[in-house]
Amino acid sequence: MNYDLKNCRLCPRRCGADRTKSAGVCGVSDKIKLAKVSLHEWEEPPISFKNGAGTIFFSGCNLKCCFCQNYKISHECFGKEISIARLADIFLEQQDKGAENIELVSAVQFVPHIIDALDIVKHRLNIPVIYNSGGFELEETLHMLNGYIDIYMPDIKYFSPELSKKYSGAKDYFLYTKKAVYEMHRQQPKLIYDNNGKLLKGLIVRHLVLPHCRKDSIRIIDELNSILPSGSYLISLMSQYTPFYKAHEHKEIDRPITTFEYKTVMQRAEKYGMEGFFQSKSSSSEKYIPEFDLSGI
Repeated sequence: MNYDLKNCRLCPRRCGADRTKSAGVCGVSDKIKLAKVSLHEWEEPPISFKNGAGTIFFSGCNLKCCFCQNYKISHECFGKEISIARLADIFLEQQDKGAENIELVSAVQFVPHIIDALDIVKHRLNIPVIYNSGGFELEETLHMLNGYIDIYMPDIKYFSPELSKKYSGAKDYFLYTKKAVYEMHRQQPKLIYDNNGKLLKGLIVRHLVLPHCRKDSIRIIDELNSILPSGSYLISLMSQYTPFYKAHEHKEIDRPITTFEYKTVMQRAEKYGMEGFFQSKSSSSEKYIPEFDLSGI
């Protein structure tokens, strides 16, 4: 598609970088860069389903989360550069392996490339396409994806601008994420399943509960309840927080969350009758973190 990566404004950073010459704030150039392609069995049940989600991990990220478990690819931008044609082939290879869907993980920096790749294979692709996002998105970029994405799966990480600035370097995070989630829901306003219970279309909103941030989490649940109709989306409330990367620089988040913290937030979601997924505390483990080894690329 026709998009000017010499003045990149794909995300709320609007950094204006000439990515044909150097990396943007996201850390990557105008070349697609992947870190891993795999079948992922540990996503939400209607996403992983029987054979696993066909995850494609993109290098780079427009957020700077100090606790990122995937920091090797998000901060350090580890990966391998590939062409648009190769990305299109990967979509078909995932389908041939039995993937339940194509899951694009942290891909905002490559939206134009993804659209071009999907245009190449859309007549042969018969599984859902998922956009797994950190939530820090522009409505304009999401408009570009309208008609290409079957399932949106964004995070809502913070309500507080102080927290989002401190831990992710994005003071205006919630301002943009709230609008982004609303636009995602506009595009996919209903949950649609096949006869076996696999999700085909819809919206799943994820939230990772952080240590000492339960009040912020509760505010997110309140806001989500106020902007989206009940029963029209799923919530995935995650307890898997583990201090990674530079989390140790912030003493207050240098520990797993407590049962009390998670249960308090879960009860708020239950109060509103939110449907979705609630993790056990055993999910806080390194075993769920992918090994970024360039496999499948």
